[in-house]
Amino acid sequence: MIKINRRTFAAGSAALALAPRVAGAQNKKLLRFVQNGNLTILDPIWTTAYVTRDHGYMIYDTLFATDEKGAIQPQMVDKYEVSPDKTLWTFTLRDGLEWHDGQPVTAEDCVVSLKRWQARDAMGQKLMEFVAALTPVDAKTFTLKLKEPYGLVLDTLGKPSSTVPFMMPKRIASTDPFKQIDSQVGSGPFIYVNAESKPGEKHVYVRNPKYKPRSEPASALAGGKVAKVDRVEFVDMPDPTQQVNALIAGEIDMIENVPHDLLPLLKADKSVQTVNWNPLGQQFCIRFNHLTKPFDNLKVRQAALLCMRQEDYLKATVGEQQYYKVCTAAFVCGTPNGVEIQGDLLTKPNFEKSKALLKEAGYDGTPAVLMQSTTLPVLTNTAPVTKSLLEQGGFKVDMQSMDWQTVVTRRTKKDPADKGGWSVFHTYAIAADILNPISANWMVADPEKAWFGWPNDPEMEKLRDSYARETDPAKSKALAAAVQNRALDQAQYGWLGMWYGPGAARANVVGWLKAPVTVLWNIEKT
Repeated sequence: MIKINRRTFAAGSAALALAPRVAGAQNKKLLRFVQNGNLTILDPIWTTAYVTRDHGYMIYDTLFATDEKGAIQPQMVDKYEVSPDKTLWTFTLRDGLEWHDGQPVTAEDCVVSLKRWQARDAMGQKLMEFVAALTPVDAKTFTLKLKEPYGLVLDTLGKPSSTVPFMMPKRIASTDPFKQIDSQVGSGPFIYVNAESKPGEKHVYVRNPKYKPRSEPASALAGGKVAKVDRVEFVDMPDPTQQVNALIAGEIDMIENVPHDLLPLLKADKSVQTVNWNPLGQQFCIRFNHLTKPFDNLKVRQAALLCMRQEDYLKATVGEQQYYKVCTAAFVCGTPNGVEIQGDLLTKPNFEKSKALLKEAGYDGTPAVLMQSTTLPVLTNTAPVTKSLLEQGGFKVDMQSMDWQTVVTRRTKKDPADKGGWSVFHTYAIAADILNPISANWMVADPEKAWFGWPNDPEMEKLRDSYARETDPAKSKALAAAVQNRALDQAQYGWLGMWYGPGAARANVVGWLKAPVTVLWNIEKT
Protein backbone atom coordinates (compact mmCIF):
# COMPACT_ATOMS: atom_id res chain seq x y z
CA MET A 1 0.00 0.00 0.00
CA ILE A 2 1.27 3.45 -0.89
CA LYS A 3 1.79 5.82 2.01
CA ILE A 4 1.85 9.56 1.57
CA ASN A 5 2.93 11.82 4.39
CA ARG A 6 0.07 13.93 5.58
CA ARG A 7 0.83 17.43 6.68
CA THR A 8 0.83 18.33 10.36
CA PHE A 9 -1.04 21.24 11.84
CA ALA A 10 0.62 22.01 15.15
CA ALA A 11 1.85 25.34 13.81
CA GLY A 12 -1.58 26.16 12.41
CA SER A 13 -3.24 25.30 15.71
CA ALA A 14 -0.81 27.49 17.62
CA ALA A 15 -1.47 30.38 15.26
CA LEU A 16 -5.18 29.78 15.70
CA ALA A 17 -4.90 30.22 19.45
CA LEU A 18 -3.49 33.68 18.85
CA ALA A 19 -5.80 34.66 16.00
CA PRO A 20 -7.86 37.77 16.73
CA ARG A 21 -11.60 37.46 16.69
CA VAL A 22 -12.56 40.00 14.08
CA ALA A 23 -15.91 41.55 13.28
CA GLY A 24 -15.46 41.58 9.51
CA ALA A 25 -17.64 38.54 8.87
CA GLN A 26 -20.27 39.54 11.43
CA ASN A 27 -21.93 41.94 8.97
CA LYS A 28 -25.20 40.09 8.45
CA LYS A 29 -25.56 41.36 4.89
CA LEU A 30 -22.07 40.28 3.78
CA LEU A 31 -21.21 36.63 3.07
CA ARG A 32 -17.56 35.71 2.56
CA PHE A 33 -17.13 32.33 0.88
CA VAL A 34 -14.05 30.28 -0.01
CA GLN A 35 -14.44 28.01 -3.03
CA ASN A 36 -12.76 24.69 -3.63
CA GLY A 37 -10.17 26.25 -5.97
CA ASN A 38 -9.30 29.61 -7.47
CA LEU A 39 -11.72 31.21 -9.93
CA THR A 40 -9.98 32.65 -12.99
CA ILE A 41 -12.25 31.57 -15.89
CA LEU A 42 -15.70 33.19 -15.82
CA ASP A 43 -17.37 31.52 -18.81
CA PRO A 44 -19.33 28.48 -17.52
CA ILE A 45 -19.88 27.18 -21.05
CA TRP A 46 -16.22 27.33 -22.04
CA THR A 47 -15.03 25.21 -19.09
CA THR A 48 -16.44 22.42 -16.92
CA ALA A 49 -14.51 23.66 -13.86
CA TYR A 50 -16.78 23.58 -10.83
CA VAL A 51 -15.54 26.92 -9.52
CA THR A 52 -16.78 28.50 -12.76
CA ARG A 53 -20.06 26.59 -12.60
CA ASP A 54 -20.63 28.01 -9.08
CA HIS A 55 -19.96 31.50 -10.42
CA GLY A 56 -22.55 30.77 -13.12
CA TYR A 57 -25.23 29.89 -10.57
CA MET A 58 -24.67 33.26 -8.88
CA ILE A 59 -25.44 35.42 -11.91
CA TYR A 60 -27.32 33.28 -14.46
CA ASP A 61 -30.58 31.36 -14.36
CA THR A 62 -31.79 28.15 -16.01
CA LEU A 63 -34.92 27.08 -17.83
CA PHE A 64 -35.40 24.08 -15.55
CA ALA A 65 -33.73 22.95 -12.34
CA THR A 66 -33.29 19.83 -10.20
CA ASP A 67 -35.01 19.72 -6.81
CA GLU A 68 -33.82 17.91 -3.66
CA LYS A 69 -35.54 14.68 -4.78
CA GLY A 70 -33.80 14.75 -8.17
CA ALA A 71 -36.96 15.77 -10.03
CA ILE A 72 -36.80 18.37 -12.80
CA GLN A 73 -38.87 21.50 -12.13
CA PRO A 74 -39.54 24.64 -14.22
CA GLN A 75 -37.34 27.60 -13.32
CA MET A 76 -37.31 30.41 -15.92
CA VAL A 77 -40.05 28.50 -17.73
CA ASP A 78 -43.62 29.19 -16.61
CA LYS A 79 -45.29 26.36 -18.53
CA TYR A 80 -44.55 23.85 -21.25
CA GLU A 81 -46.57 21.57 -23.49
CA VAL A 82 -45.75 18.36 -25.34
CA SER A 83 -47.58 17.22 -28.47
CA PRO A 84 -49.36 13.82 -28.39
CA ASP A 85 -46.63 12.27 -30.55
CA LYS A 86 -43.99 13.74 -28.17
CA THR A 87 -42.06 15.42 -30.98
CA LEU A 88 -43.03 19.06 -30.39
CA TRP A 89 -42.21 20.80 -27.11
CA THR A 90 -43.47 24.35 -26.50
CA PHE A 91 -41.95 26.44 -23.70
CA THR A 92 -43.28 29.72 -22.31
CA LEU A 93 -41.12 31.93 -20.09
CA ARG A 94 -42.23 33.45 -16.80
CA ASP A 95 -43.28 37.08 -16.60
CA GLY A 96 -40.85 39.61 -15.18
CA LEU A 97 -37.56 38.04 -16.30
CA GLU A 98 -34.94 40.73 -16.86
CA TRP A 99 -31.23 40.85 -17.65
CA HIS A 100 -28.95 42.71 -15.30
CA ASP A 101 -28.67 45.53 -17.86
CA GLY A 102 -32.43 46.13 -17.68
CA GLN A 103 -33.40 44.43 -20.95
CA PRO A 104 -36.19 41.80 -20.91
CA VAL A 105 -35.28 38.14 -21.28
CA THR A 106 -36.64 36.85 -24.58
CA ALA A 107 -37.24 33.45 -26.12
CA GLU A 108 -34.62 34.28 -28.76
CA ASP A 109 -32.03 34.84 -26.02
CA CYS A 110 -32.80 31.37 -24.71
CA VAL A 111 -32.62 29.70 -28.12
CA VAL A 112 -29.20 31.22 -28.83
CA SER A 113 -28.01 30.30 -25.32
CA LEU A 114 -29.06 26.69 -25.80
CA LYS A 115 -27.27 26.46 -29.13
CA ARG A 116 -24.01 27.77 -27.65
CA TRP A 117 -24.29 25.48 -24.61
CA GLN A 118 -25.05 22.31 -26.54
CA ALA A 119 -21.85 22.62 -28.55
CA ARG A 120 -19.84 22.03 -25.36
CA ASP A 121 -22.01 19.63 -23.34
CA ALA A 122 -22.43 15.87 -23.73
CA MET A 123 -26.15 15.85 -22.92
CA GLY A 124 -26.73 18.92 -25.08
CA GLN A 125 -24.92 17.34 -28.01
CA LYS A 126 -26.96 14.16 -27.74
CA LEU A 127 -30.25 16.08 -27.50
CA MET A 128 -29.40 18.12 -30.58
CA GLU A 129 -28.91 14.94 -32.60
CA PHE A 130 -32.65 14.41 -32.17
CA VAL A 131 -33.64 18.05 -32.79
CA ALA A 132 -35.07 19.12 -36.14
CA ALA A 133 -35.56 22.76 -35.13
CA LEU A 134 -35.20 25.04 -32.12
CA THR A 135 -37.19 28.18 -32.86
CA PRO A 136 -38.42 31.34 -31.09
CA VAL A 137 -42.15 31.88 -31.68
CA ASP A 138 -42.66 35.20 -29.93
CA ALA A 139 -41.01 37.20 -27.13
CA LYS A 140 -41.82 34.61 -24.47
CA THR A 141 -42.30 31.35 -26.36
CA PHE A 142 -40.02 28.95 -28.23
CA THR A 143 -40.42 25.44 -29.60
CA LEU A 144 -38.25 22.35 -29.74
CA LYS A 145 -39.13 20.13 -32.72
CA LEU A 146 -37.75 16.59 -32.52
CA LYS A 147 -37.08 14.16 -35.35
CA GLU A 148 -38.36 11.38 -33.09
CA PRO A 149 -39.38 11.14 -29.42
CA TYR A 150 -36.51 11.59 -26.96
CA GLY A 151 -36.90 10.64 -23.31
CA LEU A 152 -34.29 12.98 -21.80
CA VAL A 153 -35.51 16.42 -22.89
CA LEU A 154 -36.23 17.77 -19.42
CA ASP A 155 -33.31 15.92 -17.83
CA THR A 156 -31.06 17.67 -20.32
CA LEU A 157 -32.50 21.16 -19.96
CA GLY A 158 -32.49 20.80 -16.16
CA LYS A 159 -29.10 19.14 -15.71
CA PRO A 160 -27.58 20.42 -12.47
CA SER A 161 -23.89 20.59 -13.15
CA SER A 162 -21.14 21.00 -15.69
CA THR A 163 -21.94 22.03 -18.25
CA VAL A 164 -25.09 23.83 -17.04
CA PRO A 165 -27.43 25.32 -19.69
CA PHE A 166 -27.28 28.85 -18.28
CA MET A 167 -29.29 31.48 -20.14
CA MET A 168 -27.47 34.59 -21.43
CA PRO A 169 -28.48 37.60 -23.55
CA LYS A 170 -28.35 36.89 -27.28
CA ARG A 171 -25.46 39.32 -27.85
CA ILE A 172 -23.33 37.33 -25.36
CA ALA A 173 -24.61 33.86 -26.21
CA SER A 174 -23.74 34.50 -29.88
CA THR A 175 -20.05 34.18 -28.92
CA ASP A 176 -18.27 31.20 -30.49
CA PRO A 177 -18.64 28.39 -27.90
CA PHE A 178 -14.92 27.72 -28.22
CA LYS A 179 -14.06 31.31 -27.26
CA GLN A 180 -14.61 32.82 -23.83
CA ILE A 181 -17.31 35.43 -23.32
CA ASP A 182 -16.19 38.90 -22.23
CA SER A 183 -19.34 39.97 -20.36
CA GLN A 184 -20.98 38.81 -17.13
CA VAL A 185 -24.57 39.95 -17.69
CA GLY A 186 -27.11 37.39 -16.55
CA SER A 187 -30.60 37.35 -15.07
CA GLY A 188 -29.85 35.52 -11.83
CA PRO A 189 -30.21 36.46 -8.16
CA PHE A 190 -26.80 38.15 -7.92
CA ILE A 191 -24.91 40.65 -10.09
CA TYR A 192 -21.18 40.35 -10.69
CA VAL A 193 -19.24 43.51 -9.74
CA ASN A 194 -16.34 43.54 -12.15
CA ALA A 195 -14.89 46.82 -10.86
CA GLU A 196 -14.42 45.40 -7.36
CA SER A 197 -13.34 41.89 -8.35
CA LYS A 198 -9.66 41.01 -8.43
CA PRO A 199 -8.84 37.48 -9.66
CA GLY A 200 -6.40 35.93 -7.25
CA GLU A 201 -7.88 37.96 -4.38
CA LYS A 202 -11.69 38.04 -4.51
CA HIS A 203 -14.79 38.09 -6.72
CA VAL A 204 -17.65 40.35 -5.67
CA TYR A 205 -21.40 39.91 -6.17
CA VAL A 206 -24.34 42.02 -5.02
CA ARG A 207 -27.99 41.08 -4.66
CA ASN A 208 -30.03 41.66 -7.80
CA PRO A 209 -32.87 43.91 -6.57
CA LYS A 210 -34.96 43.24 -9.68
CA TYR A 211 -34.71 39.44 -9.59
CA LYS A 212 -38.13 37.81 -9.42
CA PRO A 213 -37.82 34.44 -7.64
CA ARG A 214 -40.35 31.67 -8.10
CA SER A 215 -43.03 31.41 -5.42
CA GLU A 216 -42.18 27.83 -4.43
CA PRO A 217 -39.81 27.22 -1.47
CA ALA A 218 -36.16 26.68 -2.38
CA SER A 219 -35.40 22.99 -2.99
CA ALA A 220 -31.84 22.16 -4.06
CA LEU A 221 -31.45 24.06 -7.36
CA ALA A 222 -35.18 24.57 -7.89
CA GLY A 223 -37.82 26.80 -6.33
CA GLY A 224 -37.41 30.36 -5.17
CA LYS A 225 -33.87 31.69 -5.43
CA VAL A 226 -34.11 34.30 -2.69
CA ALA A 227 -30.90 36.24 -2.05
CA LYS A 228 -30.93 36.95 1.69
CA VAL A 229 -27.61 38.81 1.85
CA ASP A 230 -26.74 42.01 0.02
CA ARG A 231 -23.17 41.15 -0.91
CA VAL A 232 -21.14 37.98 -1.47
CA GLU A 233 -17.37 37.78 -1.79
CA PHE A 234 -15.66 34.71 -3.22
CA VAL A 235 -12.37 34.95 -1.32
CA ASP A 236 -9.29 33.40 -2.91
CA MET A 237 -7.52 31.58 -0.07
CA PRO A 238 -5.62 28.56 -1.46
CA ASP A 239 -4.14 27.27 1.79
CA PRO A 240 -6.62 24.98 3.61
CA THR A 241 -5.11 25.62 7.02
CA GLN A 242 -5.50 29.35 6.51
CA GLN A 243 -9.12 28.77 5.46
CA VAL A 244 -9.91 26.86 8.63
CA ASN A 245 -8.13 29.37 10.84
CA ALA A 246 -9.97 32.24 9.13
CA LEU A 247 -13.33 30.52 9.57
CA ILE A 248 -12.78 29.92 13.28
CA ALA A 249 -11.53 33.49 13.72
CA GLY A 250 -14.66 34.86 12.02
CA GLU A 251 -12.81 36.35 9.05
CA ILE A 252 -14.85 34.29 6.54
CA ASP A 253 -18.30 32.71 6.72
CA MET A 254 -18.18 29.54 4.60
CA ILE A 255 -15.75 27.00 3.12
CA GLU A 256 -17.02 24.84 0.27
CA ASN A 257 -14.95 21.75 1.13
CA VAL A 258 -12.70 21.06 4.08
CA PRO A 259 -9.73 18.66 3.76
CA HIS A 260 -10.61 15.63 5.82
CA ASP A 261 -7.54 15.84 8.03
CA LEU A 262 -8.60 19.33 9.15
CA LEU A 263 -12.13 18.38 10.19
CA PRO A 264 -11.12 17.65 13.82
CA LEU A 265 -10.10 21.31 14.24
CA LEU A 266 -13.57 22.44 13.17
CA LYS A 267 -15.48 19.86 15.17
CA ALA A 268 -13.69 21.02 18.30
CA ASP A 269 -14.91 24.61 17.94
CA LYS A 270 -18.49 25.54 18.78
CA SER A 271 -18.35 28.74 16.71
CA VAL A 272 -18.44 26.73 13.47
CA GLN A 273 -20.43 23.89 11.93
CA THR A 274 -19.85 21.30 9.22
CA VAL A 275 -22.50 20.89 6.52
CA ASN A 276 -22.98 17.80 4.35
CA TRP A 277 -24.38 19.73 1.40
CA ASN A 278 -23.78 17.02 -1.24
CA PRO A 279 -24.77 13.64 0.27
CA LEU A 280 -24.41 11.78 -3.06
CA GLY A 281 -20.69 12.46 -3.01
CA GLN A 282 -18.03 12.68 -5.72
CA GLN A 283 -16.08 10.25 -7.92
CA PHE A 284 -12.36 10.42 -8.71
CA CYS A 285 -11.28 9.99 -12.34
CA ILE A 286 -8.04 9.33 -14.22
CA ARG A 287 -8.20 10.71 -17.76
CA PHE A 288 -5.93 9.61 -20.60
CA ASN A 289 -5.04 11.60 -23.72
CA HIS A 290 -6.01 9.32 -26.62
CA LEU A 291 -4.32 11.52 -29.22
CA THR A 292 -0.68 11.45 -28.13
CA LYS A 293 1.92 8.97 -26.91
CA PRO A 294 1.87 6.84 -24.92
CA PHE A 295 -1.90 6.57 -24.40
CA ASP A 296 -2.83 6.72 -28.09
CA ASN A 297 -2.22 2.96 -27.95
CA LEU A 298 -5.12 0.84 -26.61
CA LYS A 299 -2.86 -1.74 -24.98
CA VAL A 300 -0.93 0.99 -23.18
CA ARG A 301 -4.17 2.40 -21.77
CA GLN A 302 -5.28 -1.10 -20.76
CA ALA A 303 -1.95 -1.59 -19.03
CA ALA A 304 -2.48 1.62 -17.09
CA LEU A 305 -5.89 0.48 -15.83
CA LEU A 306 -4.31 -2.78 -14.67
CA CYS A 307 -2.16 -0.69 -12.32
CA MET A 308 -5.04 1.06 -10.59
CA ARG A 309 -6.12 0.42 -7.01
CA GLN A 310 -8.97 2.60 -5.78
CA GLU A 311 -8.18 2.29 -2.10
CA ASP A 312 -4.68 3.74 -2.59
CA TYR A 313 -6.20 6.93 -3.94
CA LEU A 314 -8.92 7.09 -1.32
CA LYS A 315 -6.55 6.61 1.61
CA ALA A 316 -4.03 9.10 0.23
CA THR A 317 -6.57 11.84 -0.48
CA VAL A 318 -9.35 11.29 2.04
CA GLY A 319 -7.85 9.13 4.77
CA GLU A 320 -10.76 8.26 7.03
CA GLN A 321 -12.88 5.39 5.77
CA GLN A 322 -16.13 7.03 6.86
CA TYR A 323 -15.59 9.58 4.09
CA TYR A 324 -14.88 7.25 1.16
CA LYS A 325 -16.15 4.15 -0.61
CA VAL A 326 -14.47 1.70 -2.96
CA CYS A 327 -16.97 1.53 -5.81
CA THR A 328 -16.36 0.04 -9.26
CA ALA A 329 -19.66 1.28 -10.70
CA ALA A 330 -19.01 4.04 -13.22
CA PHE A 331 -22.51 5.44 -12.65
CA VAL A 332 -22.27 5.48 -8.83
CA CYS A 333 -23.05 2.66 -6.43
CA GLY A 334 -26.57 2.68 -5.00
CA THR A 335 -28.14 4.53 -7.94
CA PRO A 336 -30.34 3.03 -10.71
CA ASN A 337 -27.39 2.53 -13.09
CA GLY A 338 -24.84 1.67 -10.41
CA VAL A 339 -23.64 -1.80 -11.50
CA GLU A 340 -20.25 -2.86 -10.10
CA ILE A 341 -17.78 -4.61 -12.40
CA GLN A 342 -16.62 -8.19 -11.95
CA GLY A 343 -13.03 -9.13 -11.17
CA ASP A 344 -10.08 -7.18 -9.80
CA LEU A 345 -9.82 -4.33 -12.29
CA LEU A 346 -9.50 -0.98 -10.51
CA THR A 347 -9.26 -2.65 -7.09
CA LYS A 348 -6.25 -5.01 -7.25
CA PRO A 349 -3.27 -4.17 -9.49
CA ASN A 350 -1.66 -6.72 -11.79
CA PHE A 351 1.72 -5.14 -12.47
CA GLU A 352 3.15 -8.16 -14.28
CA LYS A 353 0.27 -8.24 -16.74
CA SER A 354 0.71 -4.48 -17.23
CA LYS A 355 4.37 -4.98 -18.13
CA ALA A 356 3.45 -7.77 -20.54
CA LEU A 357 0.87 -5.58 -22.27
CA LEU A 358 3.38 -2.74 -22.58
CA LYS A 359 5.79 -5.16 -24.26
CA GLU A 360 3.05 -6.31 -26.66
CA ALA A 361 2.26 -2.68 -27.44
CA GLY A 362 5.88 -1.91 -28.27
CA TYR A 363 6.05 0.72 -25.53
CA ASP A 364 9.32 2.58 -26.08
CA GLY A 365 9.59 4.23 -22.69
CA THR A 366 7.97 7.51 -23.73
CA PRO A 367 7.27 9.25 -20.39
CA ALA A 368 3.64 9.81 -19.53
CA VAL A 369 3.33 13.51 -18.69
CA LEU A 370 1.16 13.51 -15.58
CA MET A 371 -0.33 16.86 -14.56
CA GLN A 372 -0.56 17.28 -10.78
CA SER A 373 -2.88 19.92 -9.34
CA THR A 374 -1.40 21.54 -6.24
CA THR A 375 -4.24 23.92 -5.34
CA LEU A 376 -7.21 21.54 -5.00
CA PRO A 377 -6.39 19.69 -1.76
CA VAL A 378 -8.51 16.65 -2.58
CA LEU A 379 -6.60 16.14 -5.86
CA THR A 380 -3.06 16.96 -4.72
CA ASN A 381 -2.19 13.40 -3.70
CA THR A 382 -3.82 11.61 -6.64
CA ALA A 383 -0.94 12.20 -9.06
CA PRO A 384 1.81 10.86 -6.73
CA VAL A 385 -0.26 7.70 -6.27
CA THR A 386 -0.59 7.31 -10.04
CA LYS A 387 3.11 7.91 -10.58
CA SER A 388 3.97 5.14 -8.12
CA LEU A 389 1.41 2.67 -9.47
CA LEU A 390 2.29 3.24 -13.14
CA GLU A 391 6.01 2.95 -12.47
CA GLN A 392 5.42 -0.39 -10.73
CA GLY A 393 3.56 -1.46 -13.87
CA GLY A 394 6.47 -0.63 -16.20
CA PHE A 395 5.73 2.99 -17.19
CA LYS A 396 8.01 5.98 -17.13
CA VAL A 397 6.22 8.99 -15.63
CA ASP A 398 7.02 12.70 -15.75
CA MET A 399 4.87 14.29 -13.03
CA GLN A 400 4.57 18.06 -13.48
CA SER A 401 3.09 20.16 -10.66
CA MET A 402 0.87 23.19 -11.35
CA ASP A 403 -2.17 24.98 -9.96
CA TRP A 404 -5.64 23.76 -10.91
CA GLN A 405 -6.40 26.57 -13.34
CA THR A 406 -3.21 25.73 -15.24
CA VAL A 407 -4.42 22.13 -15.45
CA VAL A 408 -7.81 23.35 -16.69
CA THR A 409 -6.14 25.45 -19.39
CA ARG A 410 -3.46 22.95 -20.41
CA ARG A 411 -5.85 20.02 -20.69
CA THR A 412 -7.49 21.78 -23.69
CA LYS A 413 -4.26 21.42 -25.72
CA LYS A 414 -3.94 18.63 -28.27
CA ASP A 415 -0.18 19.12 -28.75
CA PRO A 416 2.22 16.27 -27.98
CA ALA A 417 3.07 16.01 -24.30
CA ASP A 418 6.66 17.13 -24.91
CA LYS A 419 5.38 20.21 -26.80
CA GLY A 420 3.25 21.66 -24.02
CA GLY A 421 0.47 19.05 -24.08
CA TRP A 422 -0.22 16.27 -21.61
CA SER A 423 -0.71 12.52 -21.24
CA VAL A 424 -2.83 12.02 -18.15
CA PHE A 425 -4.42 13.95 -15.30
CA HIS A 426 -6.87 13.53 -12.45
CA THR A 427 -10.17 15.21 -11.74
CA TYR A 428 -13.42 14.38 -10.00
CA ALA A 429 -17.13 14.76 -10.66
CA ILE A 430 -20.08 15.18 -8.38
CA ALA A 431 -22.32 12.12 -8.55
CA ALA A 432 -25.14 14.12 -10.13
CA ASP A 433 -22.97 14.64 -13.23
CA ILE A 434 -22.34 10.94 -13.88
CA LEU A 435 -25.56 9.05 -13.20
CA ASN A 436 -26.07 7.84 -16.77
CA PRO A 437 -24.19 7.41 -20.08
CA ILE A 438 -25.54 10.66 -21.52
CA SER A 439 -24.87 13.02 -18.62
CA ALA A 440 -21.36 11.64 -18.04
CA ASN A 441 -19.06 13.76 -20.22
CA TRP A 442 -16.29 11.22 -19.67
CA MET A 443 -18.23 8.58 -21.66
CA VAL A 444 -18.47 10.59 -24.90
CA ALA A 445 -16.34 8.87 -27.54
CA ASP A 446 -16.81 11.05 -30.62
CA PRO A 447 -13.49 12.95 -30.81
CA GLU A 448 -15.22 16.02 -32.24
CA LYS A 449 -17.50 16.24 -29.22
CA ALA A 450 -15.61 14.39 -26.51
CA TRP A 451 -14.28 15.83 -23.28
CA PHE A 452 -10.54 16.42 -22.93
CA GLY A 453 -8.72 13.22 -23.87
CA TRP A 454 -10.71 12.92 -27.12
CA PRO A 455 -11.45 9.16 -27.37
CA ASN A 456 -12.70 7.81 -30.67
CA ASP A 457 -15.00 4.79 -30.39
CA PRO A 458 -18.03 4.54 -32.73
CA GLU A 459 -19.25 1.43 -30.89
CA MET A 460 -19.48 3.41 -27.65
CA GLU A 461 -21.50 6.10 -29.41
CA LYS A 462 -23.93 3.46 -30.71
CA LEU A 463 -24.44 2.19 -27.16
CA ARG A 464 -25.01 5.73 -25.85
CA ASP A 465 -27.53 6.35 -28.65
CA SER A 466 -29.39 3.17 -27.67
CA TYR A 467 -29.50 4.32 -24.07
CA ALA A 468 -30.83 7.73 -25.10
CA ARG A 469 -33.71 6.12 -27.01
CA GLU A 470 -34.63 3.48 -24.41
CA THR A 471 -37.62 4.13 -22.14
CA ASP A 472 -37.78 0.79 -20.27
CA PRO A 473 -35.84 1.12 -16.95
CA ALA A 474 -34.59 -2.48 -16.95
CA LYS A 475 -33.29 -2.20 -20.49
CA SER A 476 -31.78 1.18 -19.71
CA LYS A 477 -29.83 -0.32 -16.82
CA ALA A 478 -28.54 -3.13 -19.04
CA LEU A 479 -27.42 -0.59 -21.65
CA ALA A 480 -25.70 1.48 -18.96
CA ALA A 481 -23.79 -1.65 -17.91
CA ALA A 482 -22.83 -2.25 -21.54
CA VAL A 483 -21.51 1.32 -21.80
CA GLN A 484 -19.49 0.81 -18.63
CA ASN A 485 -18.00 -2.45 -19.93
CA ARG A 486 -17.13 -0.82 -23.25
CA ALA A 487 -15.34 2.01 -21.46
CA LEU A 488 -13.25 -0.52 -19.56
CA ASP A 489 -12.56 -2.63 -22.64
CA GLN A 490 -11.28 0.42 -24.52
CA ALA A 491 -9.63 1.85 -21.40
CA GLN A 492 -11.39 5.12 -22.15
CA TYR A 493 -10.70 6.40 -18.61
CA GLY A 494 -10.67 5.05 -15.06
CA TRP A 495 -13.00 5.73 -12.13
CA LEU A 496 -11.22 5.58 -8.82
CA GLY A 497 -13.78 5.49 -6.04
CA MET A 498 -16.26 7.73 -4.25
CA TRP A 499 -15.51 10.32 -1.61
CA TYR A 500 -17.67 12.44 0.64
CA GLY A 501 -16.74 15.65 2.36
CA PRO A 502 -18.60 18.37 4.20
CA GLY A 503 -18.30 22.08 3.85
CA ALA A 504 -18.04 24.33 6.87
CA ALA A 505 -19.65 27.56 8.01
CA ARG A 506 -19.90 29.87 10.98
CA ALA A 507 -22.56 28.74 13.45
CA ASN A 508 -24.75 31.72 12.58
CA VAL A 509 -24.96 30.80 8.87
CA VAL A 510 -28.29 29.12 8.09
CA GLY A 511 -30.05 27.98 4.93
CA TRP A 512 -27.24 26.09 3.15
CA LEU A 513 -29.27 23.92 0.77
CA LYS A 514 -28.58 20.24 0.17
CA ALA A 515 -27.79 20.09 -3.54
CA PRO A 516 -25.13 18.75 -5.90
CA VAL A 517 -23.82 22.32 -6.18
CA THR A 518 -22.98 24.92 -3.52
CA VAL A 519 -25.50 27.71 -4.06
CA LEU A 520 -25.63 30.89 -1.99
CA TRP A 521 -29.24 31.95 -2.34
CA ASN A 522 -31.42 31.05 0.68
CA ILE A 523 -28.43 31.61 3.01
CA GLU A 524 -28.56 34.19 5.76
CA LYS A 525 -26.60 35.15 8.85
CA THR A 526 -28.57 35.24 12.09
